[in-house]
Amino acid sequence: MTQNSGQGQYGGWGGTPQWGYPAPTAPQPGVIPLRPLELGEILSGAFATIRAHWKQLAGVMLAVTAIVLPVMGLAVGVAVAAVFEHFEPVFNPPFGEEPPAEDVAALLVAAGVLFVVLLVLGLFGMAVVTALCPAVLKEAVTGRPTTFRVMWRAAVRRAPAVAGATILGGLIAGLPMIAALAVGIPVVVGSVAAADSGPAILGLLPVLMLAALPVTLWLTTRFGLASAVVVLEEVGPVAALRRSTALVRGAWWRIFGISLLGGMIAGAIGWMMQLPFNFIGTFALIPAMAEMPEDGGGPSGGLIAGLVFALFLVFFGAAAGQMFQIGFTQLVSSLLYVDQRMRREGLAEALLAELAVAPYAAPSPAPASPPHPGDPTGAQ
Repeated sequence: MTQNSGQGQYGGWGGTPQWGYPAPTAPQPGVIPLRPLELGEILSGAFATIRAHWKQLAGVMLAVTAIVLPVMGLAVGVAVAAVFEHFEPVFNPPFGEEPPAEDVAALLVAAGVLFVVLLVLGLFGMAVVTALCPAVLKEAVTGRPTTFRVMWRAAVRRAPAVAGATILGGLIAGLPMIAALAVGIPVVVGSVAAADSGPAILGLLPVLMLAALPVTLWLTTRFGLASAVVVLEEVGPVAALRRSTALVRGAWWRIFGISLLGGMIAGAIGWMMQLPFNFIGTFALIPAMAEMPEDGGGPSGGLIAGLVFALFLVFFGAAAGQMFQIGFTQLVSSLLYVDQRMRREGLAEALLAELAVAPYAAPSPAPASPPHPGDPTGAQ
């Protein structure tokens, strides 16, 4: 987007023009009117973005799933193959004997490495999907079309910064809970070891956790717009957290309430999306269970096929519901960012000025043609 003179440090999506608010009847080139938004307009704008750009959203999400899940499966297979010989000594040792320490250590190391690999892969997939939603919303607000390739590149390019902002914001917001655990667990464990654990001591940890929870929620809401800032203003994680804090200041309760409501709506719809797959998967097992041998023999091929089909449906339904929850909540968060910018920084006027200029951009001049013979003016 273009930068207008006198807009301050930020321009376009990162701009801070000092003009007044738009007229009450605001134009709507995209999914929302270009003026400060109400609750219903934020929620309907998220649904409208999904309807208008579902191909780009679903395409990128499916591409992420198609990349991340096979790599996760490969990592699990490699880890299991590497320590397969240690399973028998650990999980089925001779009667009365303890598992060998070297076998236990090998399994623990493999489990730790696998956990880190899966965590990194999952975080990458989550970061791409999180970066995708503001990138799509940027085009949805202005009513401009986009493509899968453009959205994929935009999401992958900003995914590392989004992951950094998510991790840093989560660590800062989680510090009160970590501090409560660091204080409460040693006290409770020490009291239990000293046989002096009364009801007051045992209830200390829940009390500390409840005391830390409001601070964690306060910090989480203050950093809730950081992902949108990373994508739409193209800044780093630390700058995004600071910018989110500045945008949320003075509107904490409103942003917290709308974010909570958006999360509840996303959770309910995600659960309803999973329900049919769970029902179909459960009923698919009934015919297979009827083929279960009564003599205690091994499972039949039909039972194995039914179990695999049921697990696939449950997993697919869970993945679809989870993707919708992530996408909808991130779209609501991004719309809250746009709303705060329009309320405080005149983003609506900057977008209207850009949309007014863009269609009337002067075309590039055509190459000059040689004059026609016998025409002294050179006209064709």
